Amino acid sequence: MNQTLTRGNITKTMLLFALPMMAGNLLQQFYNITDTFIVGKFLGKDALAAVGSAYTLMTFLTSILLGLSMGNGVFVSICFGKKEEERLKTGTFLSFLFIAAITIFINILVFAGMDFLLVFLNIPAEIHEMMRQYLWIIFWGLAAVFLYNYFTALLRSIGNSMVPLLFLVVSTIVNIALDLLFVITFRMGVGGAALATVIAQYIAGIGIALYTIFKCPVFHIKRIHMRWDSSILKEISQLSILTCLQQSVMNFGILMVQGLVNSFGTAVMAAFAAAVKIDSFAYMPVQDFGNAFSTFTAQNYGAGEYGRIQEGIKKAILTVTIFCLSISALVCIFARQLMLIFVQPHETEVLAVGIQYLRVEGSFYIGIGFLFLLYGFYRAVKKPGMSLILTIVSLGTRVALAYATAGTFGVIGIWLAIPIGWFLADLLGYIYYKKSCKWAVET
Repeated sequence: MNQTLTRGNITKTMLLFALPMMAGNLLQQFYNITDTFIVGKFLGKDALAAVGSAYTLMTFLTSILLGLSMGNGVFVSICFGKKEEERLKTGTFLSFLFIAAITIFINILVFAGMDFLLVFLNIPAEIHEMMRQYLWIIFWGLAAVFLYNYFTALLRSIGNSMVPLLFLVVSTIVNIALDLLFVITFRMGVGGAALATVIAQYIAGIGIALYTIFKCPVFHIKRIHMRWDSSILKEISQLSILTCLQQSVMNFGILMVQGLVNSFGTAVMAAFAAAVKIDSFAYMPVQDFGNAFSTFTAQNYGAGEYGRIQEGIKKAILTVTIFCLSISALVCIFARQLMLIFVQPHETEVLAVGIQYLRVEGSFYIGIGFLFLLYGFYRAVKKPGMSLILTIVSLGTRVALAYATAGTFGVIGIWLAIPIGWFLADLLGYIYYKKSCKWAVET
């Protein structure tokens, strides 16, 4: 199932590689969507608000591990493109130890600081204990999140995007089944929803780890590869830490916005929780296409195929434009119907706020579509620092405008701040590309 991205029709190659990634991440969203649907329908808006805020926090923590794994994936892709197999294997050994150690540290930190996190997120008193119960269980799944994201990044770096999808299919089915069992049948409340997700995460994480170790010869690590190599670790660290910072800054900004949203009360919290799920689901495919474009670029960068990268950029922009304009139209037209998936019809305030969010922010998905391409490109050409700068611009603008305007314009000020941040970052990314990536522009 491994696939080189340095040959063949460019658009077809990227799409065939990206489609399993899109399907996989859409399924991954079902982890959270299933919780949201069942909790919202059977446990009410307080539980929905708790799970929604916890989702934002978990997304931030996951982004750290995801960023580290993605950075290592760029290293592996470049080695794969250069056919440097021994360097690839040593790097895999060192990166696993490096990211595993960080995972353990984060897990200890979040358990110890749980009460601080609840205060930081401005959690209303009526759902404080409910959210604490949910977080206590969901935090036990961080190790599984590490395993899945680490080995998924390895497989995708060598062109295998199908196997991660297969493991997610299985774990998603398990998650849905256990959600229904724990929440509806056993009446375990939000704790049951959290437990279902954690069990499903471990099935995916352990499963894909075993597959990669035993079924992929390129990742068969021997004793000779279990050695210290400071040059390899330095390169991996630079790529991984900067990508991690980019991912975590992005989600930290979202977390700060979540705290501001929470100050408007439970109804707005519930609306935001449901709308963000729809939001993420809507533009997730273009995010995955951006990740596929990154792997395409990294392999060709390693192989010295700069002309192929330039052509890939043109095809990627066209693909993203068509998709984003289409999905924006659908979300705006069917905003009410989409909210009703998660919210009862009589929750009129929750519905109104959620519909407003989707129609304001959802009209501008093309902004984040281009931004995902820029993130992927700069990671792939060993400029992860630029991806970080773009994220800071995007999220910094979002947070600053949200806090500056919320007092005067209410929640609509928060919603409008999001696309403004996207487009400012897009502009900066384009200007930097024209000025600093002459090998791509002139080829």
